[in-house]
Amino acid sequence: MAVQSSTYGWGAANATFYTWGAAKAIDGIRYAPGEASSCSVTSHQLNPWWRLDLLDSYSISSVTVTNRGDCCLDQTTGVEIRIGNSLENNGNNNPRCGVTSSVPVGSSVSFSCGGMEGRYVNMYIPNIQHLTLCEVEVYGTV
Repeated sequence: MAVQSSTYGWGAANATFYTWGAAKAIDGIRYAPGEASSCSVTSHQLNPWWRLDLLDSYSISSVTVTNRGDCCLDQTTGVEIRIGNSLENNGNNNPRCGVTSSVPVGSSVSFSCGGMEGRYVNMYIPNIQHLTLCEVEVYGTV
């Protein structure tokens, strides 16, 4: 199950309301056409975060993060990948596996986490902005 600090959304002229919830980052769709149609996006805020609850503690070998294909390189730059069993500060105080320097538009980057133990996998930006994740893949063992 995935949750995030807030969810960006906007209404169109035809009264359709679009939202980019946390579950879109684990829907199995890495690259979708259009404006982040299958990505999670937080509101523009201080310290946005996204969290995956694995429901049990795992030994995490790697995490792959995919950026949206149309724009917004800054929305995945400086993301801290945190893994652990604590929900202190929404899980953002857990040990850090890595930090994205930049994830090119329409690309994925992988981080080796060396068997870090944890139930929660967090993506966190210590800054004021949106956090966009088009896909987060977590690999590990029980």
